[in-house]
Amino acid sequence: MMNETRSEVLVDCQSLWKIFGDKADAAIRAVSDEGASKADVLKRFNCVVGVSGATLQVRRGEIFCIMGLSGSGKSTLIRMLNRLIEPSLGRIMVKGEDMAKLDTARLREMRARHIGMVFQAVALLPNRTVLENTAFGLEVRGVAKAERLAAARAALAKVGLSDWLDRFPSELSGGMQQRVGLARALTSDPEIILMDEPFSALDPLIRRQLQDEFRQLTKELGKSAVFITHDLDEAIRIGDRIAIMKDGAIIQTGTAEEIILNPADQYVADFVAGISRVHLVKAHSVMIPIDAFRAHHPELAPDILPQTSPEADVAALIGQITETAQGALAVVEDGRILGAVTMRDLLLSLREAPVAAHG
Repeated sequence: MMNETRSEVLVDCQSLWKIFGDKADAAIRAVSDEGASKADVLKRFNCVVGVSGATLQVRRGEIFCIMGLSGSGKSTLIRMLNRLIEPSLGRIMVKGEDMAKLDTARLREMRARHIGMVFQAVALLPNRTVLENTAFGLEVRGVAKAERLAAARAALAKVGLSDWLDRFPSELSGGMQQRVGLARALTSDPEIILMDEPFSALDPLIRRQLQDEFRQLTKELGKSAVFITHDLDEAIRIGDRIAIMKDGAIIQTGTAEEIILNPADQYVADFVAGISRVHLVKAHSVMIPIDAFRAHHPELAPDILPQTSPEADVAALIGQITETAQGALAVVEDGRILGAVTMRDLLLSLREAPVAAHG
């Protein structure tokens, strides 16, 4: 259960639009006053809708993944969160402040102190050492040299680069350069880290290693993160929740388990069709509530069934249930039986989910 601190919303975006083109102002008025669609905007004004009515919330301590194919609007959306791109419509609240109302000085302070950002292209300065590159953001802010270098050393230690402080970017592998980029973002100790496809150009093995390291580090430090990716496997590996985008719009938001079990439309269903469920679907999603279980299986007494956790995944459940004589498991939390799982339930959980009915 998410506690009160964890449920605190740090980033709150409501109905965000970004429209590009010479007649963007007229297109924005048509969207605002008439409810014009993306197709209407292109046809009437020859303008491109980069983001269409996107709404999302990022909670404290959460890794929120935004995924979609190339051109879906995900990179435009993340750049609006810190106003590298100005929204055409909608509202962005960060730590309770309306980003649109921040003057230049306050916006600079918000970016410097509260929002770190890591791009796919790390853009390290070639004539500066790893330590100097990591401290560069604090240098721009006017932080004293001893203080900024101490903060940079601490950040580099967190990403495992303490032995590379005096090396230059040309001496580093791609994965190590990405670690420097992350360390640079961490030097100001931001609460929110924005990651725009930072690992997409790396070899698969290094990429998986950095995914795991990033998730572990983010959780250990208590940071919130928005992570952009075009790879569903990466989103599932890293994210607490995932937003799937298509044509500038967010089609569905939820945990990987929620999306796989209940896809919002055929596009999402096709997207998740090849994903293995055995480590994603949990007991709480496939169990029969205890009263219904007693009614349908009077021959099985829940109190004497082997017990499992609501968070046990299908793989663990199959391993456990095949070793029981009863062919069922009791799902228990805090000493209370919530429901039970049978082998039939587990087999059904592996079937492709039907597309949810919406509207």
